[in-house]
Amino acid sequence: MTRISLSFVSAASVLALTVAAHAADPDLTVLDWAGWEIDGMLQPYVDKNGQKPTFVFFADDDEAFQKMSSGFKADVVHPCAAAVPRYIDAGLIEPWDISKIPEFKNIPARMSAPFTNDQGVWFIPTDYAYTAIAYNADTVPVEDVASVQVFASDKYAGRISLPDNTDDVWSLAFMATGVTSWDNVTDEQFTAAADWLRKVHPNVRAYWSDPSELSQLMASGEVQVAWSWNDPVAILKAENFPVGFNRAAAEGAATWYCGFVNVKDGPGKEDKAYDHINSLLAHTSAQPLLDAIGYSLSNDAAMAEISPDALKAAYVDQVTTPLFVQSPPTTELRDRMIEEFELIKSGF
Repeated sequence: MTRISLSFVSAASVLALTVAAHAADPDLTVLDWAGWEIDGMLQPYVDKNGQKPTFVFFADDDEAFQKMSSGFKADVVHPCAAAVPRYIDAGLIEPWDISKIPEFKNIPARMSAPFTNDQGVWFIPTDYAYTAIAYNADTVPVEDVASVQVFASDKYAGRISLPDNTDDVWSLAFMATGVTSWDNVTDEQFTAAADWLRKVHPNVRAYWSDPSELSQLMASGEVQVAWSWNDPVAILKAENFPVGFNRAAAEGAATWYCGFVNVKDGPGKEDKAYDHINSLLAHTSAQPLLDAIGYSLSNDAAMAEISPDALKAAYVDQVTTPLFVQSPPTTELRDRMIEEFELIKSGF
């Protein structure tokens, strides 16, 4: 999730990035997405504490949750909204004290309300973006990516890539089969979405697990069309690669948001967890986040300071097409999606 020059990134280095710990401030350990050690967003923390937190990176929400469930010690974790209920149900986290987070008032209620109850606020949203159709603008006609059915097209067999990510791949499958929300999904709807993924599976060149991996696949020409986050597009644009990003397919696009949970009995200093979240939500963090990976900050007041042209260039301006919101699914549905996707990837 960072603008790493493609010429210097190898598969081995991407793998190392997802597992290595970057030692810095020993009083705060952050379990985060690969590439989220963004200097501009961490500057307020560094100004106050003299160095960055210690980072340990992961590639997807399932990996992060499994790591924490297995006893890994971190102070804060960066899941996306759909994964947060798992942390609450497992008793791994505790509520935040929002009186210590001045910019919380500028986070829209639609993001924070689902994680607020009589015990407190369990999740501080920090960022949001989209999953949509990325494509090689030099070789793929615009009309070919007018629908997500491009992934099922024989024309691109062996030249597409899908995320190795439960939420993203199932939002695509539901959209492709006419479902606009995974709230109250019926057995018939689930089966139709699974059948669509099985139909698409033979076309998949690779299931990408890291934005740098996808950007390499596209830059090499191996992949022409992908279901992508904003950050692979940002990486490719930084390399002057002719990438398009269509959030206006006939079926729409997916949108999601992520943020931080406060780990119960974390090994570090609690006050530094608040220094970290306040650093990320600072007005000065909006532009660095947009520049680095093409995401929007959850702080509406900070984003209002960004020009409309800059938002459009990063593909985070508002769209009028349908959006599949990756809100938290039920635990039963999430477990079912995880299990079924593993079968599909294995050819069953």
